[in-house]
Amino acid sequence: MVVDVSGSMEALDLTPKGMREYQTRLDVVKELFGQFVKERPDDLIGLVTFGGYASTRSPLTADHRALLHVLKGVEIPRAQLDGQGRPVDQEETLTAIGDGLATGIARLTDAEPKTRIVILLSDGESNTGIITPEQAAETAAKLNIRVYAIGVGSNGRTPFKTRDLFGRETIAYADATFDESQLRSIAEKTQGRYFSVRDHEGLARALEEINSLETTKIEREVYDRYDEHFVGYLFWGAVLLVAAITLNMNLIRRML
Repeated sequence: MVVDVSGSMEALDLTPKGMREYQTRLDVVKELFGQFVKERPDDLIGLVTFGGYASTRSPLTADHRALLHVLKGVEIPRAQLDGQGRPVDQEETLTAIGDGLATGIARLTDAEPKTRIVILLSDGESNTGIITPEQAAETAAKLNIRVYAIGVGSNGRTPFKTRDLFGRETIAYADATFDESQLRSIAEKTQGRYFSVRDHEGLARALEEINSLETTKIEREVYDRYDEHFVGYLFWGAVLLVAAITLNMNLIRRML
């Protein structure tokens, strides 16, 4: 799973309808990806995030409990400001799709499973990074790694949480840019599919479809280990049996 954590993932347009509390795009992604992981108990799954930089949060693992704990802690990096309110590291607010995808591919290169896929989710356009999305897609295709690309959002006015002059939380709208063609091209080059997502239900449907498409039969040996606890109960049962027999014998002697 390769997930965009750039600043635009703070947009609120994926909040489920009828929900009182707003959810950011990242909140919704974490929730639905968590459900996806629970439905794939036999898979080795890893997690890579990217903004201006790509970072491996979890290598491929069958310990989904640990993976979900890591996923829960994923946040959008907060840009550090200088004395004049300008970002110290502007790179944190950018989107390195190529680097994120390349990092995910690197984690799959020596993986044992026959079927290797990347679920790439982004809501922006690649505007930084060492590796271009095209280069990363070509590498994935050569290694027979299929990429399912999920594009979140759209071009236009998008709601974000912000604060007014008095420090009160409010909702403001900002223009968002989104390069859908880039993600579609990545999916096509790797024999994957592209999903365009505009709301919470759309993302849920996309993950459900990926879940149904990616099914591989596996054979494995399962060993069950049993810890026997009957010995202690058997001992006390024997003690009670001896006591009962002794008591009965004493009663019979008295009667005779």
